[in-house]
Amino acid sequence: MYASIVLLSFGLVALLAWTTIFKSQKKLPPGPPTLPFLGNVHQLPKRGIHFKYLEWARKYGGIFSLKIGSSDDSIIVLSSDKIGTDLMDKRAAVTSNRPKVYAVGELAFRNNHLLFMSGDQRLRLRRKMISKIATETRCDADHVPLIEAEATQFLRDICLYPEHMMEHAPRYSNSISMALAYHSRTPRHDTKHMLGLEHLNNGFLELAEIGATPPVDWLPLLKYVPERFFNNWKTRALKLRENLLDLYMPLRHRAQKRREAVGSTPSLYDAIRDQKLDMTDEEIDFFLGNLLEGGTDTVATTTLVFFQAMINFPDIQAAAKKQIDEVFGETEIPHWNDIRDKLPLITQIVKECLRWRPPVPASVPHALSEDEVYEGMHLAKGSTILLNIWGIHHDPARYPNPSIFDPSRFENHPKSASVYANASDGPKRDHFAYGSGRRICPGIHLAERSLTILFAKLLWGFDFSHKLDEAGEPIPVDINPETAYRDGFLNKTYPFDMQATVRSEKKREVIMKTAEMMEAEILGQYDL
Repeated sequence: MYASIVLLSFGLVALLAWTTIFKSQKKLPPGPPTLPFLGNVHQLPKRGIHFKYLEWARKYGGIFSLKIGSSDDSIIVLSSDKIGTDLMDKRAAVTSNRPKVYAVGELAFRNNHLLFMSGDQRLRLRRKMISKIATETRCDADHVPLIEAEATQFLRDICLYPEHMMEHAPRYSNSISMALAYHSRTPRHDTKHMLGLEHLNNGFLELAEIGATPPVDWLPLLKYVPERFFNNWKTRALKLRENLLDLYMPLRHRAQKRREAVGSTPSLYDAIRDQKLDMTDEEIDFFLGNLLEGGTDTVATTTLVFFQAMINFPDIQAAAKKQIDEVFGETEIPHWNDIRDKLPLITQIVKECLRWRPPVPASVPHALSEDEVYEGMHLAKGSTILLNIWGIHHDPARYPNPSIFDPSRFENHPKSASVYANASDGPKRDHFAYGSGRRICPGIHLAERSLTILFAKLLWGFDFSHKLDEAGEPIPVDINPETAYRDGFLNKTYPFDMQATVRSEKKREVIMKTAEMMEAEILGQYDL
């Protein structure tokens, strides 16, 4: 009996040793040295993880791996345009899942957040609905008039409320998103739901960044460590959930009352009800709320980056105005068809804003649904896979002098970002700000038009410059990527001082009259 136990023990030890040796023989992507049981968890920063990814990419190359805990799973970070496209686009069948994100995915959203859903039927249904209303054809036919009208109100708001420059951008993008989701609007920068969403989004973005909460997805035992040691992360996640539902439920109730009073409209809420889709009220709230979050933040953040760039690179602002003035006079506000066809520099400025300061610099994590081998390297099923957008966008081999704002780098990319993304040729893409593969931003056409139309109108109407202090000296506008932006998942700017001056009294008059006309003809059809 004793001999049998000894023999069995030796057998188990031998099997364990063989398994360990076999695993170690699998070639993993390179990466920083690990510690037993911890892996690389001790090296993850609490903020600005995209800067660390760039540092590691310069040392370990276009694909590297990190270990979190003792799990076989890794974080695979892709910092090369070619490798990113090879894996995210060409092998999308196995790289399109999402990893479990306990804090925001489960605690806060109960797996109802569009960003964190795995590739199941629920996700396909939601993306299909978004795609139907956000196709290129649908955007040009149905949504461009709304965008034109909201952008013109942006100009009027600057004339009337110049002290609220930081709030006009989120109002603009949120109002477009509200119209598509609920057939409603955000008429003012201080509209109640706008203020609520801005506050709650900051909490969500802080929780969503890798390193902001304990790595419980890789080290589940950390769930049982008192949360006070990790900035009360569980309480914050549950409070976020409660507050978001308090914000979203009244929007649904208002849309339902409008529907009962006047019937169906071309909104996503009405599409859900008309098609009698199998979605609970909470699922509807989070689905439409997710669209408000994404639609508001991406466009608003990029617009504030545009202001930063125009003020700090005045030669580019002057060149863009020269091109605009050659096409549009004092009495004609730029409109989409001519912007698209006759103002190539505006298109380049939009691309450079998204390249220079991408809204989601570390991207949204994907997960491998099967084992994969890439150039002899083993990528294990269940591993997290990240497109290092910041690293690609600041690779001097791809973008010379990447820290400089230089729209001319896109002179050979005159088409929209979707054209280059759909070609699945990484080195030929303009940028990666909208992501890659099957999980690419479904609102890409809407975002492109919202930014391009707005930037052209803003430069037609205003000069953007430094605000002066009491001594008459210009107040600097910080563009340091490590100090000018908030912590979190999204690269949001801190508020900054700036001056917007209407370019002529004639243009002011045109702005006010056009805004009044568009409010009556277009914006008036939406609920307030």
